[in-house]
Amino acid sequence: MEWILGKRRILEIYLNVIEWGDGIYGVEAAAHNYFNTSAAAIGTDQAAFMSAIIPSPNGAFNPATHRRRVDRRKNLIERLMRHVVVPRDLD
Repeated sequence: MEWILGKRRILEIYLNVIEWGDGIYGVEAAAHNYFNTSAAAIGTDQAAFMSAIIPSPNGAFNPATHRRRVDRRKNLIERLMRHVVVPRDLD
């Protein structure tokens, strides 16, 4: 799949088909739901929050019912983001 689409496109497709909450599909809908903004306009702290809920936005990482757990995971992701260099070219 990587040979045909490239990593960036695979990530884009994934982020736009996963469920981000009860009936919330796609990163754009999630950004509007959680932050009342577009996905392109979210900041790093908001991106970390969204990353934190991906594994189970309706279960173990539901921000409405497990806020402390989500915050702990978000803080871990933010710490990791400060120490990891992500290559610009994912393809």
